[in-house]
Amino acid sequence: MHTENQAESFIIGKDASLEYSIRTMQEKLLARKIHIEETSWLNPVECIWSVHIRDRDCPLLFTNGKGASKLAARASALGEYFERLGCHYFWTHFYLGETRSNLPVVHYPQERWFAPTEDGNLPEGILNPELIAFYNPQSSLDDKMLVDLNSGNPERGICALPYTRLSDNELTWIPVNIIGNLYVSNGMSAGNTMLEARSQALSEILERHIKFRIIAEGICLPDVPEEVINRFPGIAAGVKALRAAGFGILVKDASLGGRYPVMNVTLLHPDDQGCFASFGAHPRFEVALERALTELLQGRALDTLTQFPEPGFDMEEIAGASNLELHFIDSSGTISWDFLKDTPDFAFSDWSFSSTTAEDYQWLVDCIHAEGKQIYVADFTELDVYSCRILVPGMSEIYQIDDLEWENNSIGNEIRPAILRLNQLDDIECAELLTTLQTIGLTDDRSIWEIIGLAAAAGSAWKTLRIGELKTLLALAIGDKNATLEGCDWVHHFGQIEESRRRVYRCVENLINLHKTEMFHHSLELMYGTETLYLAMDLLKRKQRFFGLNELGPDMSGSPVHTRLLEAYDKLGLNTAK
Repeated sequence: MHTENQAESFIIGKDASLEYSIRTMQEKLLARKIHIEETSWLNPVECIWSVHIRDRDCPLLFTNGKGASKLAARASALGEYFERLGCHYFWTHFYLGETRSNLPVVHYPQERWFAPTEDGNLPEGILNPELIAFYNPQSSLDDKMLVDLNSGNPERGICALPYTRLSDNELTWIPVNIIGNLYVSNGMSAGNTMLEARSQALSEILERHIKFRIIAEGICLPDVPEEVINRFPGIAAGVKALRAAGFGILVKDASLGGRYPVMNVTLLHPDDQGCFASFGAHPRFEVALERALTELLQGRALDTLTQFPEPGFDMEEIAGASNLELHFIDSSGTISWDFLKDTPDFAFSDWSFSSTTAEDYQWLVDCIHAEGKQIYVADFTELDVYSCRILVPGMSEIYQIDDLEWENNSIGNEIRPAILRLNQLDDIECAELLTTLQTIGLTDDRSIWEIIGLAAAAGSAWKTLRIGELKTLLALAIGDKNATLEGCDWVHHFGQIEESRRRVYRCVENLINLHKTEMFHHSLELMYGTETLYLAMDLLKRKQRFFGLNELGPDMSGSPVHTRLLEAYDKLGLNTAK
């Protein structure tokens, strides 16, 4: 697959040499004072490489790369880094803070803000009739639901980005909220050229769509004949090395009869009977197969290929949203036994659909249009590296449409303002926040950092804080003993609260139930320790509130990790943050 000489190395499907791609991307990152470090290299078997890279100043910004050579893996990691920079995916799950949310540009210079409506209906000009019918079939969405988590500013309204429908070049304004809730990273790409990047994005959309269909329906795929595998020496060497290491390796044609540009490599572990199915897609057979193989071992050493689930029988569970989500995140979901049958549901197809980047792109567009789906594209060139995000409604969603109503991340906008000034809340405000948490429909095990979009340090109280614990702290703050006991009981049975904090709540529970605590002081001190006992007593006496939770502030500057994340965002050059 590689054509190399002393000067440069090319791989199929890329429009520039690996050396050129790496050099130019590194230069552009340094120009923005983004310092990348390579923290982990893996070459578990011949012709399979992977690397983990991250921002030296903000390790939350990281990507992984894979390829058949070290150069290919490095170019892959840097390409994904620019993809996530260009599409701002690094910040998708985080609040940008009050300061940045009120600057002229929050996401992109081409963004448009739609002011809230008096009746709460979606503003005029947002989406198009077809997309309104698709995203809001029951007319259940209101304008506040589509305020994005990142700006979190209902008064400013809905931020939307311009997407072009390829079938007729019509421009449509799609809310950032919808993109972040339903599509996450699917359909994003960066590349040496527009067609290269778009081809990659469309390939990934088809890969995940067909992968989900194969898994959900338990489709059994045909084997790729050994003589076909042997056409590609690097791929054959990787497969041979994995088999020699003791793994069962199945190489499958996932094109469903020569219809889609998808390949599969499945690993069966003889020690724990785990099954791990890896997919790759590209209009050229060899590229798709290599992607499936290198994806199998991206970031994984041979001795870590354990603890994948055994094949299952419950098709309802296998086809369920939570299992398919696991397959999207890290391919660790369950596979049906039907997938492993000896008799395939389709005949092997020795396919290859194109031979140039322009042909790749056109074939992919035509394939998706033939499915009756529309393609919406947003181009991002602000970083001087072309990146794009492509949406194919009805095909590229990772989460279900009704999540916009029932699991919308905009719910964090409702509780974030109070949480950011938690230690300043008076009794009335604490009671109001407690009531909101009790009625908002969030389960007690949900993480606060995730809901409000906070980047918190690992192991910190903010990182481990759950809805159930916050409700307990609010009950303590207002002296509601019944709600406090209910919360302490939840903490006790939840079992995932950090031990020193869990012990405080256990002590609080005992202090309430013992009534005449002075009669048990010595035993309580021996049981919990002096520090824990007096902290629990102070919480009950309301002398102390929200122990361990420092003030975050409107820009979350109370979290150094979040501060570094926003400093990295400023390097995009959208505004001069003050």
